[in-house]
Amino acid sequence: MFFRLMLFCSVYINYVGLTLPYPAYECGEQDYIVGDLCCPKCPPGKKISEDCKKNRATICTICTNGTFQEGLNQQRHCVSNCTKCDEGLGLKVKKSCSSTSDAVCKPLDGFFCSDSNRGGCRTAQRHRLSCSPGHYIGQRGTADKDTECLHCTDGTFSDGTSTSCKNHTKQVELIKQSIHTVQ
Repeated sequence: MFFRLMLFCSVYINYVGLTLPYPAYECGEQDYIVGDLCCPKCPPGKKISEDCKKNRATICTICTNGTFQEGLNQQRHCVSNCTKCDEGLGLKVKKSCSSTSDAVCKPLDGFFCSDSNRGGCRTAQRHRLSCSPGHYIGQRGTADKDTECLHCTDGTFSDGTSTSCKNHTKQVELIKQSIHTVQ
């Protein structure tokens, strides 16, 4: 009977993912040391509520709304605040905060990311809507980069709002024609 009970407990503990503590000299990466014991770390999304004891595993509690904890950990507090994706900074939510990970932001339409981190964006800037005279819009802005302005080649011009440069000679001919028709 005792053997069956021990076998049942062993299967149950393995099934629910609990690991009882063991001597500190056998600790692995999934453990932390308390006195002379190796205690199992808490899973992502949870924090330590009570350290393990000789006959009991670590007690972990879930992170509450607006807080998170990534990866296996031995923390007593969840990260206190999830990142806010502030529209005033040109940002919107790419991935919402959960108990296991922080929020990830991306730029609003019409903005590009000027400071990226961990697959997201910390700050964004509005795209240039036009280029300076003598330049043309080579490529409209994307979420990753600003509008690309390119120099017009010799003999061409742009007011900075077009996607190509115009030849000077055609404009000169048009001006000459309009002068002749006015006279």
